[in-house]
Amino acid sequence: MNDDLKVFSGGSNTPLAKEICDHIDIPLSRLTISRFSNDNLFVQIKESVREKDVFVVQSLTEPASDHIMGLMMILDALRSASARRITAVIPYYSYARSDKKDAPRISITGRLIADLLKTAGADRVLTMDLHADSVHGFFSMPVDHLTAVPTICDYFTQKLDLSQVVVVATDAGGAKRAGRFAKRLNTSMAIIDKRRVSDSEVKQGLVVGDVKDKDVIVFDDEISTGGTLVTTVNTLEQAGVRDIYVGATHPVLCGNAVENLSQSPITEIVVSNTVHIPEEKHFNGLRVLSTAFLFAQAIQRIHTGESVSALFK
Repeated sequence: MNDDLKVFSGGSNTPLAKEICDHIDIPLSRLTISRFSNDNLFVQIKESVREKDVFVVQSLTEPASDHIMGLMMILDALRSASARRITAVIPYYSYARSDKKDAPRISITGRLIADLLKTAGADRVLTMDLHADSVHGFFSMPVDHLTAVPTICDYFTQKLDLSQVVVVATDAGGAKRAGRFAKRLNTSMAIIDKRRVSDSEVKQGLVVGDVKDKDVIVFDDEISTGGTLVTTVNTLEQAGVRDIYVGATHPVLCGNAVENLSQSPITEIVVSNTVHIPEEKHFNGLRVLSTAFLFAQAIQRIHTGESVSALFK
């Protein structure tokens, strides 16, 4: 059944791609990515993909521009090599944060990347926990949108007494995401009143909801610099919470995130492996859950024409 199924890694998260292949019981297909002396990228597919159903795993992580360009070149090479269908598997679609025109004369880059994927040769996209649901509508091709919420919820269900837990959204914008998380755990929810000053500076005020003498799980889609999270933790401590846990799908961990979070009073930070975390960014209290089995199931369902949404029923 999997004879005409191939999975490639674009290089940004090869461990996840290999784990996906292990679950499907196929080898990771071969390609090479190198640079010319003038810094231009060079991509070559190292095996036949003619009339194959091909999936390319690439998270848009640092260096994002290189990984985006590499993905586009891989898609184009596969199309030129007569692949029957090409699916871009993008566990972390970073430009989903650029989903609206909130300043004069700026690019809505989330839509631009969607257009470029189509132009490069992608027939469909498989992704996980987009920052904004509206980004789904930027694509003119089929998109399967997975979520790591059940995986993270299952972990906390086994670990905590949920009768004493409140799920916290870091701001009003994240209330919908945190609400889905709280609903699955069957817990109450609170929201932090947040004002963003800049990309890296956040001011927070009050906690809207009852968190005193409760364990809390702060849930968001991604952890970037950790600035929002550290400010949230300080606000929650002042509100009299007990233990503070964090759940997030995408552990981007850029800037001083590792230093800030490792020194914070957070009991545990639970993330997924949509973003590869190098060894030097691991720290005590960080728990990484695998999404490989979920991606593998989705890929097999796409390959056989079965429903992907049925995975979450």
